[in-house]
Amino acid sequence: MIGTFLTRLFFAAVGLFMAAPIVVIAGVSINEKRSLTFPPEGFSLAWYGQIFTDEGWRGALTTSVLIALGAATIAVLIALPIAYALWRRVTAIGRAVQLLGVSPFVLPPVITALGALSFWATMGGYGAWYTVVISHAIFFTSLPLVTISLGFQTIDREVTEAARTMGANDRTILTTIVLPMIAPYIISGFAFAFVLSLNEYIVAYMTVGFTLETVPIKIFNALRYGYTPTMASVSILFVAVAVVVFGFVARFGDLPRLLGAWSSGDGK
Repeated sequence: MIGTFLTRLFFAAVGLFMAAPIVVIAGVSINEKRSLTFPPEGFSLAWYGQIFTDEGWRGALTTSVLIALGAATIAVLIALPIAYALWRRVTAIGRAVQLLGVSPFVLPPVITALGALSFWATMGGYGAWYTVVISHAIFFTSLPLVTISLGFQTIDREVTEAARTMGANDRTILTTIVLPMIAPYIISGFAFAFVLSLNEYIVAYMTVGFTLETVPIKIFNALRYGYTPTMASVSILFVAVAVVVFGFVARFGDLPRLLGAWSSGDGK
């Protein structure tokens, strides 16, 4: 009994410690004065409104969303055929391609960012908007690759064999059985890549520098000229977006399995 209480107390303390910076930033974001003070002096939501009314912040937010949408879409389009091919037939080449798909996310971000910088500088594309979209897509391909692969593992092959016995070809099985069954995993992979692309700074900075401002780059640029609570407001907005997106993943997808938990039938 005492051990259980101490365990819960420990995890509660860890949770509070990890949440403390977010609480402080949230308090600063509603500060009425233009200062970095906590507890906040007064209450105002004007800094949240400035995200959408100020041309610079609105442009950075729009750029970040468009980049994240493009990167997440390309990442899914890369991951889906790789996961499907490995589900159909495991080969040494397929495993090598899968390893390449996971490696950018396993390596330190600065290594991937330097590689992207060298590549785009050599190709003459440095600073172009598409460089950060493609670089983010490659960097975050491992996320939808993992989730979609987990989705394929949940498919009972007896179902597809029954469909094949009834005369369905591979294309029909893919479009009418396989894709609907793994759709939550595809959406989950897209969501993971989208949220992380929104918040990514190093790769974006290395590929476009200051020629294209995403929100993280905008925050860094704004810090050089002084602090405003708008930075805290946009940070809390991104946290809220992440909570909503992952909340939908938890609601409509198999979040424990996506996080590595084994289902009851996996150990059999």
